[in-house]
Amino acid sequence: MQTPPVEPGDAAAGKRVRQSIARWQGTEVHHALYLPRDWKPGGRYPVIVEYAGNGNYRNRFGDVSEGTVEGSNLGYGLSGGTGFLWLCLPYVNAREQRNQELWWGDVDATVEYARLAVSEACTRFGGDPRRVILAGFSRGAIACNYIGLRTDAIAALWAGFIPYSHYDGVRETWPYADCDRASARSRLERLRGRPQFIIHENSVEDTRHYLENTGVNGGFTFRTLAFRNHNDAWTLRDIPERRAVRQWLSNLAGR
Repeated sequence: MQTPPVEPGDAAAGKRVRQSIARWQGTEVHHALYLPRDWKPGGRYPVIVEYAGNGNYRNRFGDVSEGTVEGSNLGYGLSGGTGFLWLCLPYVNAREQRNQELWWGDVDATVEYARLAVSEACTRFGGDPRRVILAGFSRGAIACNYIGLRTDAIAALWAGFIPYSHYDGVRETWPYADCDRASARSRLERLRGRPQFIIHENSVEDTRHYLENTGVNGGFTFRTLAFRNHNDAWTLRDIPERRAVRQWLSNLAGR
């Protein structure tokens, strides 16, 4: 399986295109939208919303992350390209009017962009607002709570979450504000019982232990990925972990 490239032009079934919400038209701030191969006007589809990992990342195993919406893979691999709208959202650098490749940019602008982009995808392309799932890799996994549970308004968008590799609050030494556990727990309280499929390469036990100690109930499912690599390309392979997430996603989305 290969993730489709982002193309110019209008959205269409089986095509992935670059778009911007009205507030950022004419700038470099943009997202990527994929309509599934089985998409038809008037249909109603669950939505996978995805945040990318940090850019400027390389490791000794050959893993590379550029931190872009174009380079994301989770939503396509987990959906197989059918049945779900797939929306890759930016972290907004409001001052330079571009997508932020490293960490958060302007957090408030990033939160607002997400709210408006999800609303637009549902209104224009048949996304079902009751079945919107937030996913992310690495920085994007942290973003599931750091951005996705930032306010009551944005928290209300999501039916469930798939954070892969890292989790908000587990590590307190990240180079940004509000990464401490007290702040992370205040965000986590907005989860309000909604399910999360939490997966990590090597071991997921640090996250399991952290969440057990918070006392917050989120319907957590934990899975360790049987690869050492820190990238999101595992979702493009037919492996047990992908089958498990797909089944969880299917149950949640009612497919």
